[in-house]
Amino acid sequence: MRLNRFFARIVFFSATFLFSAVGFAHDSEKEPSHYNTEAHEHPIKNAEPFNAGKLIIEHISDNHEWHIYGNIHIPLLCIVKTDKGFECFSSGKFRNHETHEFQVYEGKNYSYELKEGKIVVAKNEEATKSVLDISITKNVVTLFIVVGLMFFFFLNVAKSYRNRVGQTTKGMQSVFEPLIVFVRDDIAKASIGKKYERYMPYLLTVFFFVWISNMLGLIPFFPGGANFTGNITITLCLAVLTFIITLFSANKNYWRHIFAMPGVPIGVLFILTPIEIFGMFLKPMVLMIRLFANITAGHIIALSFYALIFIFAKGGESTGAGLGVSIASVAFCIFMMFLELLVAFIQAYVFTLLSAIYFGSAVEEHHHPDENFDGKPNEEHAIAH
Repeated sequence: MRLNRFFARIVFFSATFLFSAVGFAHDSEKEPSHYNTEAHEHPIKNAEPFNAGKLIIEHISDNHEWHIYGNIHIPLLCIVKTDKGFECFSSGKFRNHETHEFQVYEGKNYSYELKEGKIVVAKNEEATKSVLDISITKNVVTLFIVVGLMFFFFLNVAKSYRNRVGQTTKGMQSVFEPLIVFVRDDIAKASIGKKYERYMPYLLTVFFFVWISNMLGLIPFFPGGANFTGNITITLCLAVLTFIITLFSANKNYWRHIFAMPGVPIGVLFILTPIEIFGMFLKPMVLMIRLFANITAGHIIALSFYALIFIFAKGGESTGAGLGVSIASVAFCIFMMFLELLVAFIQAYVFTLLSAIYFGSAVEEHHHPDENFDGKPNEEHAIAH
């Protein structure tokens, strides 16, 4: 019951956050336009046409600053390495604080500017080729926030277990215990078998890491809103970790099935073995693309419904059409928000489950014909002999 109430609160607050997003999502990633007197006097006539594609791409992309509202941004640390060495500066240097327009920053070694979200050397393509950007971007900050939340949650849960031995669960412990038991019993034990305990730390970490990241991405304002697990580099790192653990856990039976499948004629092995080797590398690719595509698609669909309001409004020329479409658009956005709450959990579950299945296949022992898959004697085989 407590867990149900917890999820009900998440749904309620997420729906509330969606209405907050409606107030500023259109302006959230848009670069400020040049200011002039004519545009100020006739804002609708001189306004730039709404570009839905640009809004969506900028939302799902990483950024060197964290947008709050209007012209308010949180500058992040830029760390750039060029052929002349390292330079560190605030991303706020790229903005003119009076006009809020992007500008060139005169650094110690070069002049830098933001071009399509990337730091480049101004008017120097040769020097730009040597630029290595290792800045603290929006996604990096989100990574720190997620890790910090996980430390906070699990240190508190561990403390509760130490202080409440033999007592009923309470507070944060009652929220996380059903999820921990779910990962242990329905994922680890069911997919790996008797050797599941050695993989529990990783499976729990990756499950809560993906789930918390997905939930944080649904919050439209700081510290949420980043398309963190919709970034291909994040899902790539998680998939590579699963792949490495699988390789180092693999026993002789696993490698034998990869390179020389038992009971298969030698002629067929020339066809089957390359397929098995390809499949070994395909598994982490499936993990990477599945999480990336599902989370990114959710953001794109929700923003597409929202963008319809401004497309039909035509920059203020057809306000009635914009208001009319907004009823359906907001309704679909709310529906997508509820759906994304479910997807956030499902994607964490699927990633963890597939990782556990890969681990299970790597440590599975060879089954003799006189044994069942659980290691018990096969009665039918014994009777036949």
